[in-house]
Amino acid sequence: IELPPYKRPLVKVVLRHIWDRTKIYLRKAGTVILGINILLWFLASYPRHTTHVETNIAPAAQNQTVTLEVKDGGERIRNSFAGMAGRAIEPIIKPLGFDWKIGIGLVASFAAREVFVSTMSLVYNVEQNNDEKAHTRQLAQVLREQKRPDGTAVYTTLTCLSLMVFYVLAMQCISTVAVVRRETNSWKWPLFQWIYMGVLAWTFAFVVYHGGHLLGFQ
Repeated sequence: IELPPYKRPLVKVVLRHIWDRTKIYLRKAGTVILGINILLWFLASYPRHTTHVETNIAPAAQNQTVTLEVKDGGERIRNSFAGMAGRAIEPIIKPLGFDWKIGIGLVASFAAREVFVSTMSLVYNVEQNNDEKAHTRQLAQVLREQKRPDGTAVYTTLTCLSLMVFYVLAMQCISTVAVVRRETNSWKWPLFQWIYMGVLAWTFAFVVYHGGHLLGFQ
């Protein structure tokens, strides 16, 4: 078999190719990502109902100031359009073991899955800590204490498994949507992909949650 001669690529050619592909991505996919991020930020930040009062806080009361800021952030996101969206989709996600607060996390995490954790910290007014492990333990403790109106725990093992299954199968990624939009030059396939993967994720999460209950798990 005669193989073509291999040559070391020219740095100039490689850099020009990288620059061309980067421009295409920024022009087609980047604009979609930026637009959706702005929309998600708007949904999580508005409407603003809180009023701020400027006061002189003594150094000894700085911890109280931080706590007030965290509570204000949690109250703001609960009353935001994202919070309204979480309440609106609660009837759809309730069969999966999710409540409206988890719904807020699902809406916000469309930007990226890892945003779910920080969103839950805001929703439940968990104070930010320089020690990430301590903050994670505090958030985990707060989640364990959450109760439904009937007194049962919100975050059971089955609820967490259902949530993980949902995230594995759902297309919670604006970058993927933007790339598909760029490659197909149409919104038809990105929307189709997002819808069918969402239905697939809901179905499997439903099976995990209710199948676990039928098997006697909590």
